[in-house]
Amino acid sequence: MFSARITLRRAGVVTGLTAAGVLAAAGAASAHVTVHPESYAKGATDGVLTFRVPNEEDTASTTKVQVFLPTDHPVLGVLVTPEEGWTAKVTTTELKTPIKTDDGTITDAVSEITWTGGRIRNGEYEDFDVAFGQLPDNTDQLAFKTLQTYSDGNVVRWIETAQEGQDEPENPAPTLKLTAAAADEGASASPSAAASVKSDAGQASDPASDSTARGLGIAGLIVGVLGLAAAAFALVRTRTSRS
Repeated sequence: MFSARITLRRAGVVTGLTAAGVLAAAGAASAHVTVHPESYAKGATDGVLTFRVPNEEDTASTTKVQVFLPTDHPVLGVLVTPEEGWTAKVTTTELKTPIKTDDGTITDAVSEITWTGGRIRNGEYEDFDVAFGQLPDNTDQLAFKTLQTYSDGNVVRWIETAQEGQDEPENPAPTLKLTAAAADEGASASPSAAASVKSDAGQASDPASDSTARGLGIAGLIVGVLGLAAAAFALVRTRTSRS
């Protein structure tokens, strides 16, 4: 009996430690620097990316955040939203391959945004908003490597990219998934439905057809009236002859 109690107590301790480990792992994962939303359509225009930076240190505050934007698949038209207490410095880089757009050829793009002057304390987080004009359409994801500097001089490098089929790295970079653009709603309509709509639209917009139909209807009505009149006349004539 005593042995059974010890076994149960040991099992309870192991279970408790396992649960604590799971909760600790979940807490660590939630403390990563992330980008929101998690996905956008390829080539999306006029959107906003939000970089959420939580503070992981118990005795230090976050005082500097550096986000590096990819230049092999550049984000065009980047604008930084002013954050209270923070000063943003935007760095641009000349592109190895210029990008042609409807507004002309783009030769450089934003490669780094650095926020300083503010403070993220223990148990807090800060959202940094970045507007963009257009996302690339020739890649499936964008990794934004980030450096988080604390008041004690410690620097956390969120620069690791997850590999397919492997566990999430210890310090993953904020990653934005790019999905296929949604199909045009008009193109999704079935051919028969489109033909029906086109036929109905054609009939509704053809006044000549409507006039012809009305004319035939009136002519048919006149013929019917004349037929009735002729029948009545014949009936009256027959009765008169018999008399």
